[in-house]
Amino acid sequence: MIRVLIQRVIADGLEQPYEEAARRVIQKAVQSPGFISGESFRDLERPNHRVVMVTWQNRHSWERWENSPERKDTLSAFRAMLMEDEKITLLEPL
Repeated sequence: MIRVLIQRVIADGLEQPYEEAARRVIQKAVQSPGFISGESFRDLERPNHRVVMVTWQNRHSWERWENSPERKDTLSAFRAMLMEDEKITLLEPL
């Protein structure tokens, strides 16, 4: 099992459209083989900073989803809403 930490910074005023697009990404990810769970968080100190924590069965499952046309298509919907590129960190339990 691995966890994928995704950090995004949203442009001012685009929080609501981002949230709608992000929900569509999670809905697609749930259908991907190896997906276990996902949670989204808003930083209390930086309201435009979002953190998504997704659990996958293994790295291969994540990479298959990360490189899939479904993820690329849904991400293109909100990429322009971001102040910077998303930051992805892969984590494994000790």
